[in-house]
Amino acid sequence: MSDRAPNHAVLPQTRGALTPDRALADLTWLRVGGPADYLFQPADQADLADFLQGLDPAVPVFPMGVGSNLIVRDGGIRGVVIRLGRGFNGISCDGGIVTAGAAALDAHVARRAAEAGLDLTFLRTIPGSIGGAIRMNAGCYGAYVADHLISVRAVARDGLVHDISAADLRFGYRHSDLPEGWVVTEARFRAEAGDPAELAARMEDQLARRDASQPTKDRSAGSTFRNPAGFSSTGRADDTHELKAWSLIDAAGLRGHRLGGAQMSEKHPNFLLNAGGATAAELEALGELVRKRVHETSGHDLQWEVIRIGEP
Repeated sequence: MSDRAPNHAVLPQTRGALTPDRALADLTWLRVGGPADYLFQPADQADLADFLQGLDPAVPVFPMGVGSNLIVRDGGIRGVVIRLGRGFNGISCDGGIVTAGAAALDAHVARRAAEAGLDLTFLRTIPGSIGGAIRMNAGCYGAYVADHLISVRAVARDGLVHDISAADLRFGYRHSDLPEGWVVTEARFRAEAGDPAELAARMEDQLARRDASQPTKDRSAGSTFRNPAGFSSTGRADDTHELKAWSLIDAAGLRGHRLGGAQMSEKHPNFLLNAGGATAAELEALGELVRKRVHETSGHDLQWEVIRIGEP
C-alpha cells in the first residue's frame, strides 16, 4: 500500500450513511479534489454524538458544509468527512429569535426570517450553510454573524454536546474559536423586526448588486483572499483603513490570469475560477502565484479565505 492509502479503521455503527472512499469533487463548488476515506452523513444529532464518542481519537475528522468555500486537494482527505443533511436544516422563528440547523443554507435562513418580519438579510448573498458561516464569521454589507449570533449547539470530538455562547466563540475577521473537529448542529440568531416586503426588496437589490459585480455564473468558491485590513474583535471592518484584495490583485496585473484550467476572474479578480477541467493543484498554484505577485508589487501578504484541505 502507498503512504496515501485510505485509513480503513473499524468505525462505530451508525444509523446514517457511512460511505468509504467517497469522491468529494461533486460536493464542492469548484468540483475538484480526491476522495475521503469515509463520508459520514448522520441521521440526527444523537447519531452524530454516538459516532464521535465511539470513533478512535486518532482518526481525523473534518466537518464539511456545502463546499462553497473549499478546495479539496487532489489526493483527498484522510479520515472522516462529516456532512450534515436533512436532519439538520430546520429553520424556525419565534419572537425576535431565528433558530437554524447548521445545514440550512444561509440564503434560505435570510428568506425565511424575512417572511416572518425579521432582518437577517445580510445572509442572503452569502454562499454556503449556517455551520460554515459561524465557523468563518461570515459577513456582507457591513453585518457579520458575530453581530446577530446568540449561541450555537455543537458536538465535540468526544461526542459530548455543548451549548456555546457567541462571546465564547471569540469572533474575529473570518474566524471563530470553535475547536477543531467540533461539529455545529444548530444556531440561534437575534434579529430586528422589519416589514417583510421591504426586507424582500432589500434582498433583491443585494442580489442584483452581487450579480453585477461578481462572477456568479462561473464555478468559483467566492472570495479567494481576505482583505488586508484592520478588524475589531467582532470581525467588523475598519473601513477608514480597509484595502481590497481585488484591487491589489488587479494592480499586480493578474485580472483574468490563467494557469491550466484555473483562472482569476475577469469580472472580479479576487474570485478564483475552475474555468474548465482544473485540478486542485492548479487552483492552489494559481492562488499562490497571486500571493507572490501581490507581495512583490505592493508588499502586502494576502491570506487565503478559501479553505484548502487534504493531500496533494
